[in-house]
Amino acid sequence: MPETTALAPLTPDAVISAFTYLHAVQAGDLEAATRVLAAEPRIPALLVDVATRIVVPVTALPDPGTDTACADTFALEALGRVFLNTLSTWEQTGPDAAEGIALSIIGFTADILTEDHETVADILRQLHTTALDQALDAHPAPGAHPERPGIV
Repeated sequence: MPETTALAPLTPDAVISAFTYLHAVQAGDLEAATRVLAAEPRIPALLVDVATRIVVPVTALPDPGTDTACADTFALEALGRVFLNTLSTWEQTGPDAAEGIALSIIGFTADILTEDHETVADILRQLHTTALDQALDAHPAPGAHPERPGIV
């Protein structure tokens, strides 16, 4: 898996671009996704960064001092590493990889993160809000109001 050290926080603009693209692909709005990709050609790299922030906490091995380590945990961590390495390799092919990377993140979200009462769109909104809060904390605008913008 990519390093387990803390990732440098994304900028608010990067978070907005990446999640706007994810939301558009998830909603099947390929026209909007195309517009986002045209405005921000780094979308594949941003999506891999977002995927890392989603996958690593879900698949990371527990602290060595806990009793929760087991064979399933090691397998989950290995699968997370393979998934992220595949996305990173795919990202190297350029902007054309963006939709496939987004669909992989959406699939991971659907299969791993959603619960009975939640939808993929719900989880993506939660992830978007969390990522934007982290970005705003790391990159506050001079004189910015402390309130966070809502995510729709």
